[in-house]
Parts: sequence; C-alpha cells; structure tokens
Amino acid sequence: MKKEFQFALRHHKAIATVICFSSFVSLFPSNLQFDGSTLQAIEITPDKNTGLDKLYVLYGMDGVSVTYHSSSSSPAKWYVFGNTGGAFAIPVENVVYEGNKSTLTTPTGNAGYIIEDGDKKYYFWLVDYSSYSLTLNSIIPSDEQDCENTIIDIDGKGESINYYTINGRRETLSRDIILEYSTLQWDDETHNFKEIIIKKNIPYFSEKIYLIPPVYCATIFKLSGDRFLKEWNRELSLESNRFYPVSVDVMTDAIQESISDNETSSNQIGSETDGLGGSAPANISFKAYTTDAVMHNEWQFATDENFENITYRFNEQDLDFTFTEEGNYYVRFIGSNSDGSCESYGETYTVSIGSSELKIPNAFSPDNDGINDIWKVSYRSLLDFECRIFDRQGHELFKFNNPDEGWDGKRNGKTVRPGVYFYVIKATGSDGKKYNKSGDINIIRFKGRNNQTGVEN
Repeated sequence: MKKEFQFALRHHKAIATVICFSSFVSLFPSNLQFDGSTLQAIEITPDKNTGLDKLYVLYGMDGVSVTYHSSSSSPAKWYVFGNTGGAFAIPVENVVYEGNKSTLTTPTGNAGYIIEDGDKKYYFWLVDYSSYSLTLNSIIPSDEQDCENTIIDIDGKGESINYYTINGRRETLSRDIILEYSTLQWDDETHNFKEIIIKKNIPYFSEKIYLIPPVYCATIFKLSGDRFLKEWNRELSLESNRFYPVSVDVMTDAIQESISDNETSSNQIGSETDGLGGSAPANISFKAYTTDAVMHNEWQFATDENFENITYRFNEQDLDFTFTEEGNYYVRFIGSNSDGSCESYGETYTVSIGSSELKIPNAFSPDNDGINDIWKVSYRSLLDFECRIFDRQGHELFKFNNPDEGWDGKRNGKTVRPGVYFYVIKATGSDGKKYNKSGDINIIRFKGRNNQTGVEN
C-alpha cells in the first residue's frame, strides 16, 4: 500500500511539473550529444504547435547513450512520455549523473523526453529508424490504368513514422520518398504541350501511388529515398520499365479570319455577337493540340450545345471551315487513345451567323477630302454579290463583285462629273434572301463643309 502511494505521489508530481512547463523558457541545448550510434543522429525542427523543440532520428538504439550538460551546477532531471503526451511523463530511472553532466544510458526509441534544467525545459522525441526500415523491391506501372489516374505499384516496405506532441496528438514525419517521371503540361508561352520533369514527394511508403493528373507521355518512373537513408548515404533507388500512357489531354484554338487589316474601316454591318461568326461568309481556323496518346482526332459541329444533333464530323487535327448559312453552330474537338477507352474534349465554340442585310447610300462626294470619297454599300451575310454602275445614257461605268469594295467615282481613271448615276445590285444572303436593287447615285462636291447623305434600305 505504501509503495502504491509513493508511485501515485510521484506520478502526481510529474503531472504537476509538466502542466507548468508552458511557463518556462524553452532551451535549445547545443551540448546535447549522442554516443554509440553507428550513424549520426539526424536533427529535425518540428512545427512550433507540437510543443517539441527537436526530433532526433537514429538508425538504431543499441549501444546509444544521450548526454546533457546542465547550464547550472545541479544536474538536469529527465522525464519520458509516450502517446499520451507530456502530461503523463514519468521520471527516467536509468540516468547516470557526474557533476552537471547527466547521461541517459539506454534510451527508449520512439518516445518523448523532457529535460528539466533549473527553470528551463527542453522537449524532444527520439525516433528509432530501425523500427521503420525502408525496403524497395520493384516499381511497376499497374496493369489496371484508368483515364484520370496513372497507377504505380510498389513492392517493398516502409511504415509511416509517427511521433506524438506534448499534448498527445499524433503527427507523421515525412519520409520524403521521391518519385521522378516525365509528363506533358500545357505551356501558355509556347502555346503547346511541353515535356516537364515531375519530382513528387511521397511522405510515407505506399504499395500503390495514384498520380493526378495522369502521365501524358512515355516515361520511366524512378523511386528513391528516403530522406534519412539519403543523409546517411544509404539511399535506395529503383527504376521501372518504360511506361506508355493511355490518358489523353487536348487544348484547342479558334481564330476567325479578319475581313480587312483595319476592321474599323469595313463596311460590314455590326454583328449581334461578340464571339465567333457575325457576317457570312465567316472563315474560321480550328486548331487542336494533343498529348502523346491521342490517336483519333475529330471536330464535331452541332446545332445544339449538347451535341445531340451532330451535323458534321471531320477527322482532322487542324480544320479550316467557312460558315455560309444563318444560324448558331456549336463546335468542339475530341481526342481519344488507340482503343477509344480514354477521350478528352476541347472547349466548345459557339459560332453565330447573322441574317443578311443590305443598305445602299444614294450619294457621295469623290473630291479626295477623306470624307465619303467612295460609294460603298453596308451589308451583312451576303454570299453572292454583283453591282453595276451606269450613266444616264445606260453606259456601264464600273462593275464589282465584292461587297467590301466600292466605286471611287472614276471611269477609265478619270473622275466623272457631278450628277445622277444609276446602280443595279443582285445579291444572295446567308439566309437565302434574294436582293434585286436598283436606284440613283448622286455625285456631289462640297467644298469646306461635311457631306450629308441619305441611305436607301
């Protein structure tokens, strides 16, 4: 009974002592030394919220001793704790004292220690690496690959290295096993897929590794580690056979051909859309960029954005297409691998072609003042166009077939006289509408003032 009371009292005092630790100043003892270890102890500084000053990783604990030189004349006191945290720390019995030097002769691995040196406290955790030894036997890409992951199978062993904070919270010490491989990544600067090397940090050993995003090019996987073996110059390393991907990725572009170098000078009537399309004919270049496993290319055109009604399919990677009919079109690219098990969709483009429209001016002033010097129609979505200019006697003065062009008021290189002339226009719109127009053109000359002209619809 007396023995039990003494243990309870001692345990109670230990708890009381640990509870008061937060009021003491933390100490980093540069004079803490490890003797007897076959390999040098690896020192790690953990996050402050663990309450630990240091972590020490030793290759094994056989023959190891830990010595501390007290900063005062009195020797330090030692406490040990486990997964319940510092509140349940108990005094260490196997400590040898010699003046202000204290030596822990047979430390317990995978345990926390508290050194009390006067009014200072030092908290650390000892990791016995031999309890978590890493072995690597083989690295093989899994036979069961899917489109969203690349799966790697590892044959070996290496448990996660755990330690506990002074509050009893479990933490994992990263082993920093490195998986290195090549893949493809979209590069905005070069506007293409670019091969890069990935070095993935694996915190603890796993028999399966899932790579997200998946690998997009042929590569060899190299596994090496861990950080502790590397520091001890005993790093393990493995390489796989060459892996050929099944996963695919695509990126696309859609570029519409400009009507003129200076679109603000175009006589096309403004489009109702800010995107692709506008006035027909609209020439658009579609371009796809694909990763290595893409074997089948297809551009799809549909009349609905869900692509339930596909009107065209083109098995090309790059496509030039001219839209000539009024309406909304939806365009997308699909790239797939050799057996079609994986596919990737590019951006969906909406192309809106407006209805046709034709407006004809009835006057202009070809006096080279930079204002209204050329007679031009305003139009949208005209596929066929022909315009003839006549004088009052019925002689043809000028003819053109492009609605972007116009008449500069000249015949045979000379400007005609002011007066009334006559036009005849025949055209067909993207919506099938036929235009048969005729009317007067008034050539006028104003000196020193702006021209005001009417417009015939």
